[in-house]
Amino acid sequence: MSKTMTKYQLEHFKDKVNRQFEPLINDQELLVKQFKTEATDKAVSKLSKKIGADTIIDKFAKAEKMLEEAQATALTFFNKKKPKDAELNYNFRDRNHKYDITLKDCQDQLREWASDLAQREIEKRPEGLKLRQLKELKQKAKDVVMESGTPDSLAIALDQVSKKIGLRWNQDLQALPNFKQ
Repeated sequence: MSKTMTKYQLEHFKDKVNRQFEPLINDQELLVKQFKTEATDKAVSKLSKKIGADTIIDKFAKAEKMLEEAQATALTFFNKKKPKDAELNYNFRDRNHKYDITLKDCQDQLREWASDLAQREIEKRPEGLKLRQLKELKQKAKDVVMESGTPDSLAIALDQVSKKIGLRWNQDLQALPNFKQ
């Protein structure tokens, strides 16, 4: 006679799947992030040159530097020349220009595109392939939980999936050593 599982048993199995897979997935994601950051940094430069954005960004950087210097000079000049009891008008205070494109905007857009390129490249690397495989195995384990009929058949099926990540579903715990005081 086959015993059906309760909602709590299903939740337990899903939680255990998460406990087994999440540490491995998190470790692999950290490794992939490291490679993605390095790849993105390299891709920004290559992409910038390839699409001709490097000349625009260089011009922008020089122009912004000149603008900052001119603003600082103007502020200093008008601060020195204003009458002692007068204040500078609102044009000399910080303003947010809603639709101005800045050098940072250009650099951020380029970095976003380069990051997408780097992500596609990372997915081809062994680290990216392993991460994808771990996520697929985790999903397979969750599918097994939801599709299984009995706890016994579920444990056997999950053991088969767990073996692929080097673990056993039902691991025996070692006894604690006998401490004498």
